[in-house]
Amino acid sequence: MAIYKRGKKYWYHFTFNGEPIQESTKQGNPRVARQMEAAHKTALAKGEVGIRDRKPAPTLKEFAQRFIDNVQVRCASKPRTVEFYAQQLARLLDFPPLASSKLDAIDESLIEAFVEERSQRVSLATVNRGLACLRRLLRLAQDWRVIDRVPRVKLLPGEVGRDLIVNRQQEALYFQFAPQPLQDFALLLVDTGLRPSEALALVWNDLILVPVKGSRFGYVRVRDGKSRNARRNVPMTERVRVMLEGRKEASQSMFVFLGKGTEAMRLNSLDHAHKRLSNTLHLPDECVLYSFRHTYLTRLGEAGADAFTIMRLAGHSSVTISQRYVHPTPESMERAVERLQALNEVERQLPATVSATAQIEASVTH
Repeated sequence: MAIYKRGKKYWYHFTFNGEPIQESTKQGNPRVARQMEAAHKTALAKGEVGIRDRKPAPTLKEFAQRFIDNVQVRCASKPRTVEFYAQQLARLLDFPPLASSKLDAIDESLIEAFVEERSQRVSLATVNRGLACLRRLLRLAQDWRVIDRVPRVKLLPGEVGRDLIVNRQQEALYFQFAPQPLQDFALLLVDTGLRPSEALALVWNDLILVPVKGSRFGYVRVRDGKSRNARRNVPMTERVRVMLEGRKEASQSMFVFLGKGTEAMRLNSLDHAHKRLSNTLHLPDECVLYSFRHTYLTRLGEAGADAFTIMRLAGHSSVTISQRYVHPTPESMERAVERLQALNEVERQLPATVSATAQIEASVTH
């Protein structure tokens, strides 16, 4: 019995006379789903039903527009994500054997041919971005029952992540020579941990420069981002506050970082400026603007912030992501146990205190 769950409903999948059969039972009960699968097999064996004809699978080129239309709907609030998939899909279609292949004929060998050809011209990371796009496209085709099987799409190993930490000396050198607005942009990232896209979306109404009652710091309000958890308020350091006040005095736009006309600045221009400066300063190739966010989160962990605090400040979707920034020292673990011991001592005293109070109240009553 080959049943599996997709969402809240069970599906079954089996092969009959060499033909794949895949159906939704529209049931949430696995026992009923197995019975329906068995009934379908029996009916096929008796010749009571025929195998449903499946339309011929489209080629990758033919399916491309349908895929992009779906991305545009699903990621309507994330234009850079839509742009990413459009660019990567164009690179996939640049490889004729892949573009002209029917989706159900795309297998591991064809994918490997694409990897080998692409690796001769672009970086490992760029190849992997194309593979990630292909994997999402094929999975969508399977969800829509265009194809039955998604081949294994293995990313190339050895890709350097964005985990570089900018040390204090590199930071001082960077800010000394960085042109504007790159200098202010990098400062905002390294002292708030905002994602570059979040920083570029900031408008002046998102900034609370004067601490509200009961707070020690002003804060930056992130209204939207990669996930629901991206919406958050991030306290700002003193040097960020001073920088933002200076930009606000000189600004005549609603955006903190203004691009051409009345639109927000595009990340590409900042990326190019950062790359030129990094080359001039001989910074590691892995140093990208996102490295400043990673540096902020690492410094939070070094300062003793727990994983849940880091998760909230970073806007992570899971505490699992935040845990890698927390590296408890023996001293911090001892302090934690000391606080636990003090709490235990207070808790142990509470019952006696409550009992004594009750006795006093009873004596007063009588």
